[in-house]
Amino acid sequence: MSNRLIDFANSELASIQGAGTYKRERLILGSQSATIQTQEGAGNATKKITAINLCANNYLGLANDQRLIDAAKRALDSHGFGMASVRFICGTQDLHKTLEQELASYLKTDDAIVFPSCFDANGGIFEVLLGPEDAVISDELNHASIIDGIRLCKAKRFRYRNNDMASLEENLKNAQSARHRLVVTDGVFSMDGIVADLPAIVALAERYDAMVMVDDCHATGFMGGRGSGTAEHHNVEGRVQLISGTFGKALGGASGGFIAGPAPIVDLLKQRARSYLFSNAVAPAICSASLQALQIAASQSGVLARERINTNAERFRSALTEAGFQLVPGEHAIIPVMIGDAALAARLADELLCMGVYVIAFSYPVVPDGKARIRTQMSAAHTADQLDTAIEAFIKAGKKFGIIS
Repeated sequence: MSNRLIDFANSELASIQGAGTYKRERLILGSQSATIQTQEGAGNATKKITAINLCANNYLGLANDQRLIDAAKRALDSHGFGMASVRFICGTQDLHKTLEQELASYLKTDDAIVFPSCFDANGGIFEVLLGPEDAVISDELNHASIIDGIRLCKAKRFRYRNNDMASLEENLKNAQSARHRLVVTDGVFSMDGIVADLPAIVALAERYDAMVMVDDCHATGFMGGRGSGTAEHHNVEGRVQLISGTFGKALGGASGGFIAGPAPIVDLLKQRARSYLFSNAVAPAICSASLQALQIAASQSGVLARERINTNAERFRSALTEAGFQLVPGEHAIIPVMIGDAALAARLADELLCMGVYVIAFSYPVVPDGKARIRTQMSAAHTADQLDTAIEAFIKAGKKFGIIS
């Protein structure tokens, strides 16, 4: 048997390690929270580190919330562990239907369909809706799941510069011969924390007779007055036709994704989306906990959590800017600290962990080459004291490595 593929893999891994961009998965001991415990080293050199967690998508702080845990436990008792089947055979329970109905109500859409993940949702939608006669116009910084989903369809592909409305309009003009035109954008671009200019996007789409789809993974639950996402945040609800998102970030942090939109499109996805038809149904415990998360997000508790997120983001962003760090400007809870050099970003992340701050360095191919960064993310669960401790650590480590003076 040939070992050439194994040799190739070893060569590629050596190259990644040599570039200082090898992505090591740190071991987390216990639940996701504002502080976590991780284990470093091996054998007799193993040590446990307790650290402030600045790299989770746990925006509302619900990942270890007892209310969600209790809801999941109740569903385990009443509905079992898993469905052992896909939805259309024997995998749909009342919990799935209720979750879809409540989600559609929360997002103010006709209907919704739940997928195993948002990657599956974005991977399944384009092939169903768009054929060779159609056009999809996509922001250049859209999530990998959108890029991969578009690759599966036969529509003409257009790409516009990130959040650049002149570029979008040019592409809409070039797509005028298409039968259907779909503009797709992240609501929040996850590597930069930049919020899409939805008012301008929907205005252009309406002018050129196009539909708009928004991936709101980094907005659902905590952006807008009700927390329903970027459309509400920008006051364009009803003008965004399709919304994809996840329960794996603000809404509990487990898994599961969705598409919300017009009832006929949702129904068609249930008939033809391969990532829905050929994937097991989301576990009932996750459905039950996600329902609880939606209720919390829509309640006064959700309002207070969103206020804490905004306060925490302003506090952290202001302090690091004043210290001299280069940040991506914005208003979102994602606050990237730009480093540039990938190896330096990795060393900074390791140093911060030793100082009790858990962050991850992002480098190529996750972000463009030469734009390595530490992506920090604020949570409603963080206290002011925890953020002040993290800020102090950033400043000390930044000076040690010459990133700031």
